[in-house]
Amino acid sequence: MNYQQSKILKWTNVFALVIVIVVNVLSNTLPINGQTAGEISDRLNVLFTPAGYVFSIWSVIYLLVIIWVFRQFFARPADEEAYANIGYWFVISCFFNVAWLLLFHYEYFLLTMVAMIGLLISLIIIYRVIMLTPHTTFFMRLPFSVYLGWVSVATIVNVGVVFNSLGFEEGLFLSNVTWTILLLIVALALGIWFTATNRDPFYSFVLVWAFIGIGVERQGEYPAIAVSAWAAAAILGLYLVYYFVTKKRIYQ
Repeated sequence: MNYQQSKILKWTNVFALVIVIVVNVLSNTLPINGQTAGEISDRLNVLFTPAGYVFSIWSVIYLLVIIWVFRQFFARPADEEAYANIGYWFVISCFFNVAWLLLFHYEYFLLTMVAMIGLLISLIIIYRVIMLTPHTTFFMRLPFSVYLGWVSVATIVNVGVVFNSLGFEEGLFLSNVTWTILLLIVALALGIWFTATNRDPFYSFVLVWAFIGIGVERQGEYPAIAVSAWAAAAILGLYLVYYFVTKKRIYQ
C-alpha cells in the first residue's frame, strides 16, 4: 500500500467511525423510529439480555476504538503493517454496526441477524489480521478483544431477538429458561477456549461482565438463570485468576 492509499484508508476509517458514533448517539437521543434500543429489548424480553447498566461497555469500546483510529496516524512499523493488512475491514465493520442499529430500530429483526453476523465476521477478521502480524503492540489488539467479546454476547442475544419476534417466547423444543442456561454454558466454554487459544483474557473479562449483568437482570423472576449466570461468571473469573497467576503472557 503506497502513501496515498494509506492516507485515504486512514481518513476513511476516521469518517466511518464518526458515522457510527453519530448514529449511535441519535439512536437514543432522537430516538430513531421513536423508540430506544432499550425499549425494544424490554418488549422482546430475551432472557439472555443483561441488565441495562451492562450496556455502558459501549462507551469503553468506542473510547478504545477512537484511540485505535487515532493511533493509525502515529503507528510504529509493525502496527502500520497491521493497519494496512486490515484494509477496509474496519470500515465494513462500521457499516454493519450502523446497519444493525437502523434495522433494529425499524424492527426488521430477521435482517438484524444478517447485520450482526456481518459485524461479528468483520471483527474476527480484524482480530486475526492483528494477531498474525508480528510484533504489533498491546493497544493494537486490545480494542478488538473487548469489541469482539461484546459482539459475541450481542450475537447470542440477537438470536433470541429473532426467535422471540417470530413468536417463540416460550422456547423451541426446550423452555426459554433451559435455552438460556445452555447458552450460558456455551458462552462460558467459548470464553475459556478463546482465552486459552489466543492468550487473550480481555475477551473473557467482557463475558464475565455480561454474565453478572444477566444474573442481576433475572434474579427476581428467573432465579435459575441468575444462579447459572453468576456461576458462569465465577468459573470464568477463577479461570482468569488462574491464567494470571500462572503468568502466561498476554497476546504472545
